[in-house]
Amino acid sequence: MTEYLSTTTLPEDYRDLRDTVRDFAQSVVAPVAAQHDRDHTFPYEVVAKMGEMGLFGLPFPEEYGGMGGDYFALCLALEELGKVDQSVAITLEAGVSLGAMPIYHFGTEEQKKALLPDLTAGRALAGFGLTEPEAGSDAGGTRTVAKQDGDDWVISGSKQFITNSGTDITKFVTVTARTGENEISTIIVPSGTEGFIVEPGYNKVGWNASDTHALTFDGARVPLDNLLGERGRGYANFLRILDEGRIAIAALATGAAQGCVDESVAYAKGRHAFGKPIGKYQAIAFKIARMQARAQMARAAYYDAAMAMLQGKPFKEQASIAKLVASEAAMDNARDATQVFGGSGFMNEYPVARHYRDSKILEIGEGTTEVQLMLISRGLGL
Repeated sequence: MTEYLSTTTLPEDYRDLRDTVRDFAQSVVAPVAAQHDRDHTFPYEVVAKMGEMGLFGLPFPEEYGGMGGDYFALCLALEELGKVDQSVAITLEAGVSLGAMPIYHFGTEEQKKALLPDLTAGRALAGFGLTEPEAGSDAGGTRTVAKQDGDDWVISGSKQFITNSGTDITKFVTVTARTGENEISTIIVPSGTEGFIVEPGYNKVGWNASDTHALTFDGARVPLDNLLGERGRGYANFLRILDEGRIAIAALATGAAQGCVDESVAYAKGRHAFGKPIGKYQAIAFKIARMQARAQMARAAYYDAAMAMLQGKPFKEQASIAKLVASEAAMDNARDATQVFGGSGFMNEYPVARHYRDSKILEIGEGTTEVQLMLISRGLGL
């Protein structure tokens, strides 16, 4: 089926999913997005409904409570959600890509059966503790340490900017830690573990309804069986997780870029100046046309990367290109949409203002623009 993935033709099952999530985004997510953003509150009621729809289980087999779909289905959902509320979209993206996917890819059968059903049903969330104060883009600089003590790991260190790490339904966080002099491993740390401290939420520029915390590990003790994947393979494993996640972030960013187009078209048709709708003036019409071109290029880029991944082909370079193109499209479109709206675009009650604040992080999270350029240039042999 993946041979038919294109921006102009989609198989019926993908179209049906896209349309269902589009209706949900418009009827359920959009009406409460501004309030959650303003109040900096986590949208538990929206997350519960996404769980009931099966969105958290889209790319997972039915044996683990999933919907038996694929990663591209998740991307289509993220694009539709990203059009109206990036906070809700990133909650889904991180819940799947960073929370459940490491368990699915690297967990033992026992770990999968114990942890995935709640995650794929949206009853629980999980975080992925990678970034540290001295280890962001340089993820190999991890300083968090896990030492073996009898039948336990004892974890000491800190993480920052960790999504879905402190909600009432967060079940665990998978953390990267040094388990030897030259090895990094991943370890599952359940919420409520003594010595696992969730710091107060950040005061962020955007994504205000997304849950984000710093984490402290002060001698947190978990069983040796909480090792996720092979010991010493943590670095290689999280690189794979990030490659997949960049396609999902590109889909979210494409949604944000398209959302800015849609809002701008509607506003330009209804706002009048000098006797006619402002969309009749080339200065506005051409600006929106360029916005649409950016959104379409971003969509083509993430479709291409998703196709390569689903076909089992190398996709690291395509994922980086998609993430780069889509995140820049989202930021550029948010800036241009704000200009189309004029003074109204600077008011938080308009969705384009929220996109303007939200979109910048898309050029930073899950690999900065500079990291993507580095990876693409390496792919060129430079």
